[in-house]
Amino acid sequence: MTEASAQVGFHQPGSYQRHMKWLLVVPLVIFWVIFFVIPVGLMFATSFNSQIIGQVAVTSDLTLDNYIRFFSRSNYLLAAWRSVLLAIVVSVITLIVAYPMAYLIAKTENQARNTFLLILVLSAMQLDMVIRLYGMMVILGDNGLINQMLAGLGLIKVDEPIQFMYNFLGVVLGLVQFALPFMILTLMGVIAGIDPSLEEAARSLGASRRRAFLRVTLPASMPGILSGSLLVFALSISSYIVPALMGGFRVGVLPIHIFQQVAEGARFQFGATISVILFILSAAAVATYLRVGSSKSGGLA
Repeated sequence: MTEASAQVGFHQPGSYQRHMKWLLVVPLVIFWVIFFVIPVGLMFATSFNSQIIGQVAVTSDLTLDNYIRFFSRSNYLLAAWRSVLLAIVVSVITLIVAYPMAYLIAKTENQARNTFLLILVLSAMQLDMVIRLYGMMVILGDNGLINQMLAGLGLIKVDEPIQFMYNFLGVVLGLVQFALPFMILTLMGVIAGIDPSLEEAARSLGASRRRAFLRVTLPASMPGILSGSLLVFALSISSYIVPALMGGFRVGVLPIHIFQQVAEGARFQFGATISVILFILSAAAVATYLRVGSSKSGGLA
């Protein structure tokens, strides 16, 4: 009886094999703990320390002064609101621009044409972000190509160019250009996985192409819409280089204030406090996404 049980246990996928599979995630867990959990924990601890210019080490002196300072200054509250608004606007615009391109790539059956479209999307990701932004500055500047073209057509005066840069609009345009490939790739995979027979069935029941898209394809691609929007939101709310170059430090968002406190003023404690606020805002967006995504998929919120 013992030998039979041993033979059965030998042929069945035992607990040893399952444990070996879990060992595959050990390097990721170690990396995550060292480079995420510990730094974020130290950041949280530092935010409760008294402000000492130039001091980075965490101390046992705990206080809420940094948080009181943040919530008592209107410029920091405005920066938090502007960061969230900026991320939402960029997410919506990027979704509107990216969805048609993602749909076209996902539905294109010609491999050569599909490859060409993918190269167009991926080529933007091959260049360094600073190079791409400087290219946009050449196009959108006061003496840039767009203003020169509009002036040549007589639509604007040469000495009164449209201000595309160093304002909220410039930051939005820069972030949309940066986040567009991420949204397209996210949507493309989801749309490609939608069974074409579903839309064909709707068409056979009398639905128009537009109605079949709105009632079948669009709801079925909702996981990609939510995932892509969350990714773009996270990239936008935490971006520093785009507001710095396209906004010229005139668009006060939380990453700009973090840089000013840490790099310019060496106020690491207050910089950590702003970072914690930014982290909480991003975590709230993730929680909202999980709740909305769960309800859209029929799960429990």
